[in-house]
Amino acid sequence: MTTAYDVKPQPLVESLTDDLEEEVARPDWANYSKSGSDRQRVPDQEDWYVRRCASILRKLYIDGPSGVSRLRTYYGGRKDNGHAPEHSGKASGKVIRTALQKLESHGYVETEEGEGRSLTDDGKSLVDSHAAQVA
Repeated sequence: MTTAYDVKPQPLVESLTDDLEEEVARPDWANYSKSGSDRQRVPDQEDWYVRRCASILRKLYIDGPSGVSRLRTYYGGRKDNGHAPEHSGKASGKVIRTALQKLESHGYVETEEGEGRSLTDDGKSLVDSHAAQVA
């Protein structure tokens, strides 16, 4: 059986994005907000919020229970400080938190006490089915 470990990440996330577009509605504030403190502009892609949700599903599948703080570090990047040296910047916590809440309301993610959030059986089967389609 093909799993998320066996396929490349980008085609898997794109396949999940196509499926999640009908289920996950993009919030109104997503048109105006940056995806992190290390970014300078709003994302160019129209479906960036749904892509982030799909990417979070894959990340939870691969790395097991994870919290918002760890996901903020993963999706962060280098922060441009002008003439000062660059440092790492974290991604937006609200974007990740609301994405996790929406995925939790659809039954793909559940909260584990003291561990963070992990995928449910429905979430694992969704990622596995899309991995089989991609392969």
